[in-house]
Amino acid sequence: MLEKDNHIFEKTVVVGIVTQNQDEEKLREYLDELEFLTFTAGGEVIKRFWQKMDKPNPKTFVGSGKLEEIKCFVKENEISTVIFDDELSPSQQKNINREFGDDCKVLDRTNLILDIFAQRAQTSYARTQVELAQYQYLLPRLTGMWTHLERQRGGIGMRGPGETEIETDRRIVRDRIALLKDKIKTIDKQMAIQRGNRGAMVRVALVGYTNVGKSTLMNAIGKSDVFVENKLFATLDTTVRKTVIKNLPFLLSDTVGFIRKLPTQLVESFKSTLDEVREADLLLHVVDISHPDFEDHIASVNDILKEIKSDDKPTIMVFNKIDAYKPVYFDEDNLEIEKESKHYTLDEWKSTWMSKMGENNALFISATDKLNFEEFREKVYEAVREIHVTRFPYNKFLYPDYKDAVDNE
Repeated sequence: MLEKDNHIFEKTVVVGIVTQNQDEEKLREYLDELEFLTFTAGGEVIKRFWQKMDKPNPKTFVGSGKLEEIKCFVKENEISTVIFDDELSPSQQKNINREFGDDCKVLDRTNLILDIFAQRAQTSYARTQVELAQYQYLLPRLTGMWTHLERQRGGIGMRGPGETEIETDRRIVRDRIALLKDKIKTIDKQMAIQRGNRGAMVRVALVGYTNVGKSTLMNAIGKSDVFVENKLFATLDTTVRKTVIKNLPFLLSDTVGFIRKLPTQLVESFKSTLDEVREADLLLHVVDISHPDFEDHIASVNDILKEIKSDDKPTIMVFNKIDAYKPVYFDEDNLEIEKESKHYTLDEWKSTWMSKMGENNALFISATDKLNFEEFREKVYEAVREIHVTRFPYNKFLYPDYKDAVDNE
């Protein structure tokens, strides 16, 4: 354990591989993200290990020599946790656990994200979704491990004749999964009724990668008080607020952030939370332009939107944190080096994305410093008004500013 600024961190190491599909630069990006995930979960990364391979070793993910090197480092430096960047198969997890013994925990990226979600879940609904994802992850990994899950409902009388401990565990987990699914269905029905009770008001959803500033933006637009922190997955529960711009009201929702290599169990469990996205009339896709991998983040978010069948909705790209953006220095006189996107100035990015999305569908702002904020509010107002006019063609006298705007056209 390490202590920094009165916080205790677990000493960890992270492990990744360079393959045909993942070069060294991409691995570095993923390990940077894994390190931030580890920090969010309460760990301090002491060292990174990586290896070049055609594909992961089916038994131990990395080669036997690399595994031995990691074991020696773990023992010498009293490391408590080893985290692998990709999801380990049940057999890999079992074999690696055997190698490291009981003194060192072995986690993969999925397990780490599930742990962060478990820490962050505040409401009964979020806790139920996370617990379901954890059990779905655990079920195929029960082989060879006795987790004493029978204590949750008593072992006596629960075992059939000749039934092994592992079979008992599996049955308990399956029963728990079924129970949690029923509980989620019940809450989903209640939430569907709540959404129905909101009437036909225009719905706007903030979507984006985790830690891009969605909650900060929501606080700035709606003057609401949504939890904000510079860690991953600060928001798990969808927050919906009634927001008014120029006397035109609409519903604004802040949703859970997405991430690359998002565990399938979480996508499944949180699909109901993402109903706010599915039912939205307009998406504000928030992007942290100061992050070097922001274009990858956009692609990851678009993939998940496609998965939940929400990729065809009207969307405004909101490039946030322009106050923190710094291009990598580029020497214009050096003809040997070709200019890449990392060298782009903010103006160059603006022209690039505005030509891609159309000028009205790309905005560049800072939610914390309120840079270009009036322009942002104006464009959101215009987009909401366009939907509102379609939905309420004879309802223009409800909002004075809105009436004047329509009468002047």
